[in-house]
Amino acid sequence: MNSVLAKEDLKRKILKRLVYSVGKDPEFAVPRDWCVALTLAIRQFVMDRWMETTKRIYDTDVKRVYYLSMEFLIGRLLRDTLLNLHMTDLARDALADMGIDLDEIIVEEPDAALGNGGLGRLAACFMDSMSTLGIAAYGYGIRYEHGLFRQHIHEGWQIEEAEEWLIQGDDPWSLSRLESRYLIPFGGHVEDGLGASCIWHPVEQVEAIGNDTAIPGWNTRHVNTLRLWSAKPHQTFDLSQFNEGKFLAAAHHEVLAETLSRVLYPDDSTPQGRELRLKQEFFFTSASLQDLVRRYLLTHDDLNDLSSHVSIQLNDTHPAVAVPELMRLLVDGHGMELRQAFDITRGCISYTNHTLLPEALERWPLDLFGNCLPRHLQIIEQIDSFFVDEVRTASPEVQPETVQAIDRDDGNGGSVRMGNLAFIGANKVNGVSELHTELMAKTVFNELHQIYPGRIVNMTNGVTPRRWLYNCNPALSGLITETIGDRWVGELDRLADLRPYADDAAFRDGFAAAKRGNKGSLAGYIQKHTGIVVDPDALFDVQIKRIHEYKRQLMNALQTIARYQAILANPDADWLPLVKIISGKAAPSYITAKLIIKLINDIAYKVNNDPVIGDRLKVVFIPNYNVSRAEIIIPGADLSEQISTAGMEASGTGNMKLSLNGALTIGTLDGANVEIMQQVGDENIFIFGMTADQVAARRAEGYDPAAVIEDSPRLKAALDSIAAGDFSDGDGSRYAPLLDGLYHGDYFMLAADFDAYLRAQRDVGAAYRDKDRWFRSAVLNTAGMGYFSSDRTIRQYDAEIWHAAPWLHGED
Repeated sequence: MNSVLAKEDLKRKILKRLVYSVGKDPEFAVPRDWCVALTLAIRQFVMDRWMETTKRIYDTDVKRVYYLSMEFLIGRLLRDTLLNLHMTDLARDALADMGIDLDEIIVEEPDAALGNGGLGRLAACFMDSMSTLGIAAYGYGIRYEHGLFRQHIHEGWQIEEAEEWLIQGDDPWSLSRLESRYLIPFGGHVEDGLGASCIWHPVEQVEAIGNDTAIPGWNTRHVNTLRLWSAKPHQTFDLSQFNEGKFLAAAHHEVLAETLSRVLYPDDSTPQGRELRLKQEFFFTSASLQDLVRRYLLTHDDLNDLSSHVSIQLNDTHPAVAVPELMRLLVDGHGMELRQAFDITRGCISYTNHTLLPEALERWPLDLFGNCLPRHLQIIEQIDSFFVDEVRTASPEVQPETVQAIDRDDGNGGSVRMGNLAFIGANKVNGVSELHTELMAKTVFNELHQIYPGRIVNMTNGVTPRRWLYNCNPALSGLITETIGDRWVGELDRLADLRPYADDAAFRDGFAAAKRGNKGSLAGYIQKHTGIVVDPDALFDVQIKRIHEYKRQLMNALQTIARYQAILANPDADWLPLVKIISGKAAPSYITAKLIIKLINDIAYKVNNDPVIGDRLKVVFIPNYNVSRAEIIIPGADLSEQISTAGMEASGTGNMKLSLNGALTIGTLDGANVEIMQQVGDENIFIFGMTADQVAARRAEGYDPAAVIEDSPRLKAALDSIAAGDFSDGDGSRYAPLLDGLYHGDYFMLAADFDAYLRAQRDVGAAYRDKDRWFRSAVLNTAGMGYFSSDRTIRQYDAEIWHAAPWLHGED
């Protein structure tokens, strides 16, 4: 079809959807209506490819990958889908003929509130790459009604509000699959059955109903499925109670069931919150496994060869209950012996670890786990029995009780260690950066690594270049395409062809112009949404991530105070204008992180309203960080703050996105920073602070933070200023918990790294003043990021773990 006919065809489809699906006359349609109509029209083009893909997968019986994740932070889908279908210009022209601006209606699409941070965004990037590479894959998660929360800042404090992302109606990308519904049992008791099988008599059951979103690949007709589960009551609405005036009792089962898919990561500081989290994890895991077993049996007579056709990737410990649940389905549902079921389960499952933090390696109290999932506790006990036998054979020197799934000696009545359960029940366990994988084998899984050498492998994370460069930064991606062609969009390592242009003054000028334009857009966004006016010619210093002590936003805040004090002491010096931009959410129950947000906002208020400071220093906290805000902030960043305590950050992907868009990194040798330095060159990154080994040694030898603070005049002056109430209207007690934490413990070694951080910041300032030097380094950062494509990561997963797409590796 030629371009004119294609445009007319798309116009007809859009208008038809506007009138017959949205129910609006074009004359009275608002931008949201046009957004939905365009989405539905574009979805038609995706549908044909989706059906083709499904048929091809069934016909060829290829191995399928099932990616289980508590989060899928997919953001807005319309722009990405248009890109992947090569329809952006066509849609723009068709809408323009009707007097509609594509850019104005795209922003009407809400961010899907299906995740929180790096874990969920990684899952979304992986779905894009699996489709692009033609891997037969399903993503499985929960369709949260309210997501995590909407962050509102009131008088500097974080306030959590419900995220109403579906308030304007159902998601037009999502298709409800009422036929894909499964019963999810909880509680009750277990009765012996025939052979190894048992009969579970639950006291509660809810229904999981599938909701499908098509994920098209770039430059391919392959379309995969993201299936998200909604919870519905199994027991119907009690009309008799309702008619008796017992309205709340009538809806009791409905409310309890639907709570499972309302909110991501409910506050687990209460027993009820902990139970809800465990139930959520089992809810989506059980539904997903029941679904994949049903699908497998459509084309196979039994489940004996399941692991040859199915690979199940657990994205962190949240779906680790998949190990006993798949065994339960095989044993109780299909009459398999326990040992055979365990071997098949292990052949199917692989596990991605994302953290070395003890609190993130989930543990469930035995009584809670047994009350909610009594059959699964029985199966885990059997898994531990198999494990003990394996240890006695392979590593008789190891005491298996110290690392088995059930820890009966934790001092709190016993617990189920979900990280250990996932490790024991998986055929491969991967870290997400070289350093993280090395530390994982040396620390949290050291004994298990000795028992199962070779099980731990590294899969350094990556990001999709389609969203995180091509779409979010058209100025820079246009310059790159003009210079080296467009094959980099699907082959990111071709960015290396930009390296010679780092010494080309004209190219550097174009690169700088793209950055300046993006900073202007970001400055406009900041003024519109915060009221703060910033200078686009200032250095934009950006830290955007979940607020956590190990990520050390507090160190950034203290350096800001130190700079503020230095400017006040010598206002006539030649200060480089600096804008500190921080964004991120704190978990609702994480009091320290919320106090850090308050401090940042108090610093911002003081600094931004001090007439002595002017434009020399501005501090901005952007509320409600999400994918769409990241797409605005990242292209405009000059400096990327990646300053976590060494050994604490598994990988990070924000560091990759920022470097890909030409920001220089200031950071520790932590997570993927190490590999970024290797790719971009140590002269094009600002590394400071202790290494992971040095951090461990410092802790072991006895770390005295109070003495370190006394030896750091600028740190002490910043802390004294906080203690004096300079940023809290004279209230010296407001930040006492933060100060006490630093003086008496400082587990995350902020004081130990602070002076090195100051020196690195001085180096940043000197480099930024030399624009030729700065933009040469910026070009080399972008040019060096080819390794960090999620396409490369997925190829590696498939080559070393899944073995689902042999054609990607030159195999038959």
